[in-house]
Amino acid sequence: MVFVSGPSGVGKSTICRRLACDLPAEFAVSATTRAGKPQDALGKKYLFISEAEFKQRLENNEFLEYANVFGHWYGTLKQPVVESLAAGKMVLLEIDVQGGSQIHRMFPEAVGIFIMPPAEKDLIARLQSRGRDDAAAIQRRVAEAAAEVKAACESGAYRFMVVNQVLVEAIEDIKRFVAAVRQPPNPLRQL
Repeated sequence: MVFVSGPSGVGKSTICRRLACDLPAEFAVSATTRAGKPQDALGKKYLFISEAEFKQRLENNEFLEYANVFGHWYGTLKQPVVESLAAGKMVLLEIDVQGGSQIHRMFPEAVGIFIMPPAEKDLIARLQSRGRDDAAAIQRRVAEAAAEVKAACESGAYRFMVVNQVLVEAIEDIKRFVAAVRQPPNPLRQL
């Protein structure tokens, strides 16, 4: 299991779409109470549900992890992940830092990767170029980014942190890291 987190606008969705194809890995199904967006059809699997249904599924213990992010609930559905892992497939989760901490507690062997922006000005430019948020929302996301970076560093859930300066290089760095941690240790290396 590989889980990827990072602030809004850092490129984690683009990175995860590529990783799902290149590793290869199954994208975990996320349930959310937010409305769908045009870019949602690009790879990550979402189940769009009402807040009442989300809370019912939460009570039924149907989530591996869940969090309220910017006023909407998100959660990774347990059953598809368990089925994929049982079938020997690699599973890829795109989740926030709260979810990363939850997954790390349940699956300490899971590989946590945190995506960082090169600098605050780069993050602001990326958020502005998406054209999805007004100035106040962008400021809120930038402020939250600092808190997310701090939480990721303190959580111990992330084995690898990569700065997304150049997208292709960040993806290649992550692929090399995942390949390295998946390799069984070679006892001859210690001799």
